[in-house]
Amino acid sequence: MNTIGFKPALPVISGFKKLGLFSFNGGNQPIDFKPRGVCLVKVAMEETQTLKVDAQGKVDKLANGHAGKNHSHLSTIGNSTNIKWHECPVEKIDRQKLLQQKGCVIWITGLSGSGKSSVACALSQMLCQRGKLSYILDGDNVRHGLNRDLSFKAEDRVENIRRVGEVAKLFADAGFICIACLISPYKRDRAACRAMLPSGDFIEVFMDVPLRVCEDRDPKGLYKLARTGKIKGFTGIDDPYESPLDAEIVLRCNTGDCSTPSDMAGEVISYLEEKGYLQA
Repeated sequence: MNTIGFKPALPVISGFKKLGLFSFNGGNQPIDFKPRGVCLVKVAMEETQTLKVDAQGKVDKLANGHAGKNHSHLSTIGNSTNIKWHECPVEKIDRQKLLQQKGCVIWITGLSGSGKSSVACALSQMLCQRGKLSYILDGDNVRHGLNRDLSFKAEDRVENIRRVGEVAKLFADAGFICIACLISPYKRDRAACRAMLPSGDFIEVFMDVPLRVCEDRDPKGLYKLARTGKIKGFTGIDDPYESPLDAEIVLRCNTGDCSTPSDMAGEVISYLEEKGYLQA
């Protein structure tokens, strides 16, 4: 059995250590070796781990079944205990190279009837025509499955946005251009979703459409129900909508002066091109 001193070459980053160079005597010169069997590898500041090393000198797995990670430090996140983030060698940048685009979240917010879903669909179609991969998280659609257990009470609305934000983050990490279109009326909830992503990867699109225009459209008849008291807590009627103050893109529409969904989507495309999201 061979014993090899193994020293981290990089500092701790977000709770994880990057593994560095092998050495037999505490030096930092790389060593060309091809041991067979099982080696004890000592990691600086961490306990000894047992690795299986094949004939080519490649690490197979730790004795506990996971490659190259120390599992002594577990976390508690919310109600989840004894969990640890598992790093994989294929990262976001690798997926982006495959897709020839950069992952991000386009968050379309606005009143009911402002045209969020129409713009999202037009945008997704334009991206598809350009050979770019996107996915829409529509506010109504996610309530058919992922969020079917949530009502429209204030606390459930917060959870609804949080879940969509987390899913959107995963899509962006996969290299997708994720298009989330939800009323998302509260600034704090949108800010929380923005904070989930790296700087610049959350692109807020505000559908700046007056209430009177949305109410005239009323595609689902919800404003009429809200006005007659059959729906309580309806955004814009008896529950507030907090307009964004620093949205990356503002799409305006007034009575008799509205661009088509395709034209609005074109403005988003221009932004993505300018910021380099349509190339790896």
